[in-house]
Amino acid sequence: MVGITIPALIIGAILVNNVVLAQFLGICPFLGVSKDVKSSIGMSGAVLFVMLLATMVTWLIMTYVLRPLGLEYLQTIAYILVIAGLVQMVEIVLKKIAPSLYQALGVFLPLITTNCAVLGVAILVIQKNMDFLQSVVYSASIAIGFALALILFAGIREQLDLTGTPRGMKGVPIALVTAGILAMAFMGFNGLVPLP
Repeated sequence: MVGITIPALIIGAILVNNVVLAQFLGICPFLGVSKDVKSSIGMSGAVLFVMLLATMVTWLIMTYVLRPLGLEYLQTIAYILVIAGLVQMVEIVLKKIAPSLYQALGVFLPLITTNCAVLGVAILVIQKNMDFLQSVVYSASIAIGFALALILFAGIREQLDLTGTPRGMKGVPIALVTAGILAMAFMGFNGLVPLP
């Protein structure tokens, strides 16, 4: 990808083109794991690790295996297999090496397999013709943007639980209204940097 600087790529991925609030990828964990801040921090860390690793591996597979063999049409299937395999591998390694971290992340690691943001970012770096460094920076920035949105949303939801929300709006309805308002707030960053 030519013509965009690394700082612009980082700011654009975190604020301007946020994966959840602007691209609507990763909505399931965004709504499902955002009931408390502690869970959202755990999910954010797991997503950062897996998204970064998955993007690096899938970029290498596409560049050095699928393209040279003319098998680009197998991109999605190969990426899904790589992501599922990476999540399983990370789960096994964490269980052996760091049992306390494995217990802390417990339920979040299997959830990442179904997080469409991980697959979406892996596909986007190829569609945008990013080199390896840009891919790594972009995926880390997207994961940080996901974490920012998730933790903010979880904090707002915790605060809403303490307020007098009308009975008909409790739970999912107020969560969807809050997500919409948060997305509109992030739209204020449009024009800050050129989009990749």
